[in-house]
Amino acid sequence: MDWTQDQLLPYVVHQFADGHKDWLFDGFLFLDFSDGKGRNYAYGYNKDNARKEEWVWLLNRLFEKGKALSALDDCIQREKKELGNPTFQHSVVVGLPIALPKQTDWGVLDGKTLDFNNQADQIKAMTWYVKQLTKRFKKANYKNIKLVGFYWIDEDIATCKKLSIDISKYVHSQNKRMYWIPYWKAKGYEQWKQLGFDIAYQQPNHFFTATIPDSRLDEACQSALSNNMGMEFEFDERALFTHKNSFYNRMKAYIDVFEKHSAFKNSAIAYYSGSKAILEMYKSEDPNDLEIMDRLAKLIVERRSQSK
Repeated sequence: MDWTQDQLLPYVVHQFADGHKDWLFDGFLFLDFSDGKGRNYAYGYNKDNARKEEWVWLLNRLFEKGKALSALDDCIQREKKELGNPTFQHSVVVGLPIALPKQTDWGVLDGKTLDFNNQADQIKAMTWYVKQLTKRFKKANYKNIKLVGFYWIDEDIATCKKLSIDISKYVHSQNKRMYWIPYWKAKGYEQWKQLGFDIAYQQPNHFFTATIPDSRLDEACQSALSNNMGMEFEFDERALFTHKNSFYNRMKAYIDVFEKHSAFKNSAIAYYSGSKAILEMYKSEDPNDLEIMDRLAKLIVERRSQSK
């Protein structure tokens, strides 16, 4: 998706059934697992790994006028005219392409062809990306969004082992944070702090598979509590009530179980909504979709007022 102002609107502001509006999400994660043309930014999504030219393409896409970061900043500015200034700072976290082991065709940096079999070259490429992105973000001089950190898009440590430790040292030197959302029982998930991350969120991976019982959500909440992790709330376009083989009740289960475990009150929460589930909910005229989004938005708004 291009992520224009209109596409981002239902993520920035929610209009309730009674007509009143409020700010919705206070933070936005921009990440891509692949370039859509057969090159991946983390292991396992495409046959080939992204090269420097795909990393540059991703940077350019993020900073394209009228899309992504620019559109988010403009959307917030536009909505301030009606809602007034928000009582919080809208934050941005950006996904980091991973310098994947065994890759030798990434390209040239500072006159040297990099070989990602060497950790020094992996670190060189990834710190370069952080520098480029941080510099561009500062130059853009956005009015309404703040770059707070970087997201490690490799969801386990099977491929890159402890590479995140060295990258986090550089990210921390730039006064930014490192974020991670490992999948359910991913290798290394319980070592998130030792791996250099400032916060990690527990993926229940419940929504996507109909045969996984709701008890998985209870397990995930308990696991997150034991490991001092946040929680991820997951759904996608199948959550729409009228979707063929609708997973609406699986999304509802997340809300029910998160409420039962007081996650909305006590846990950091990241929201994964597929490619455009919230946008599709916003467009929907089915009262069930409007009802569940009102319920979720009310919890998000209440949570923010409690954290002041």
